[in-house]
Amino acid sequence: MSSKLLEDAHFALKRAAELVKINADTEEKLKRPELSVKFSVPVRMDDGQLRTFGGYRVRYDTTLGPGKGGIRYHPKVDVDHLQTLAFWMTFKCALLNLPYGGAKGGVQVNPKELSRMELERLSRSYVNQVADFIGPDLDVPAPDMYTNELIMGWMANQYSLISREHRPAVITGKPLALGGSALRERATATGAFFVIDEMLKGRDRRPEDTTVAVQGFGNAGAEVATQLMEAGFRVVAVSDSQGALYSETGLNVKKLRQFKEQNGGTSVYHAAQVADCETVKGAQISNAELLTLDVDLLVPAALENQITEENAEDVRADVIFEVANGPVTSAAQELLVERDVEVVPGILVNAGGVTVSYFEWIQNRRGERWREEKVRDRLEERMRGATEEVRATADEHQVDLTTAAYVVALARIDEAIEAQGTREYYQG
Repeated sequence: MSSKLLEDAHFALKRAAELVKINADTEEKLKRPELSVKFSVPVRMDDGQLRTFGGYRVRYDTTLGPGKGGIRYHPKVDVDHLQTLAFWMTFKCALLNLPYGGAKGGVQVNPKELSRMELERLSRSYVNQVADFIGPDLDVPAPDMYTNELIMGWMANQYSLISREHRPAVITGKPLALGGSALRERATATGAFFVIDEMLKGRDRRPEDTTVAVQGFGNAGAEVATQLMEAGFRVVAVSDSQGALYSETGLNVKKLRQFKEQNGGTSVYHAAQVADCETVKGAQISNAELLTLDVDLLVPAALENQITEENAEDVRADVIFEVANGPVTSAAQELLVERDVEVVPGILVNAGGVTVSYFEWIQNRRGERWREEKVRDRLEERMRGATEEVRATADEHQVDLTTAAYVVALARIDEAIEAQGTREYYQG
C-alpha cells in the first residue's frame, strides 16, 4: 500500500480547511503521525519452528485524548496503510466528540493459515512488543480486520500479566465475561443503521420501496444488511470476497448468514462464500457488478478504494453509505457529487464501533456493566446527533457531506490545539 492512500485521505481535510479558519499549528500538527513504530512479532509454531511477523502501531494525533484504533491481521498490512486508518480514526473520534485521538495497529500475517494456538501466541507476542506504547490513558486498541473479541481477550490478559494488575480498559471489544460491552459486536452496523435512518428522514421514501446493495458480508456488512431487511428495506444484493448474489425481489439475508456460520466449521474465520448458498435464490454476479446496480442505496462495507475514477460514472445508486473505511476515492467522489450522488462518509457511518468502544472504556474504568438498552440508546443519541450536525453543516456551507463532516471534526481539533497556545499567543 503506497502513501497515495494517505494523500487521498488528506484531500478531504484540505477542502474542509478552506471553510474552517484553522491556525498554523493545527495544519502543521496534522501533516504526519505523532508516532509510528515497527517491530518483529516472534511466534513459536505448532511444529516447533520459530517465525517472525511484522508488527506495527501508529498514533496519528492525540490532541483530544488517548489514541484509539483497531489491530488488524492481514498479509498486506503496512505502515502507510495504518497511518491512513489512524488519520481517519482521528477525525472519526473528533466528529463524534469522543475524548480520543486516532491510532491503528496490525500484524503482517495471513491469520487463516494459523492454528488457534498459533493465533493466541501471535496475539500475546504482539502485546509483549507493543506494551510500552499502549495503555488506558495512552492508546487503547480494539478489534479490526480478522481480529475479534477472543483475540482482544487474549491481548487484555497479556497486558495484565505484563503490568501485574487488572487493567481491562487497555483494550476494548473484549468478551462480555472479560469486561466487554453489550452491543459491541453489532456496534458498527447498528450505528450505520441509525445514520441511514436519520439521513432518510423527511424524504419521500418508504423502506419497502427502497432497494439496497451491500458490498461486503463480514461482521459489519452482514449485520447492517440484516437490520435493514428487518426494518423493511429490500436488500437486493450482497457480496463477499468471492462473489455476490442478486435478486430483484430481495434476498433472505438471515438465511445467508446462517449458511456462512454453519459452513464455517470450527475455524475462527468463516470460509463459506455467499455465492455458494443454494438455499437463497439469486443470480450470481461479481463485486464489480454489485457496485453498478440500479439501487437506491449502495453500502460498501468491504475494503478501501472500491469506487474510483474508473467506475464512478457507472454507479447508479442515489446515496452511498460508507460502512468501510475509504471505499470511495476523492477523485471518484468529485465525479459522484457532480452527478448529485450523495456520499455519506465513513468517519460518520462506521463510527458506531468506536463509540461503543468508548462506552466499554467508561464501564471498565468505573467498574460498571451497562444493559444493552442503555448502550443502544446512548449510541443512537450520538449517531443521530452527529448525522444532524453534519447535514446542518453541509446546508450552511453548501458543500457535500464528506466535506461537512471534516469541517465539524477539524473545528474541534483546532479549538483544542489553540487552547494549548499557538504562535499568535506566544508572539503576543
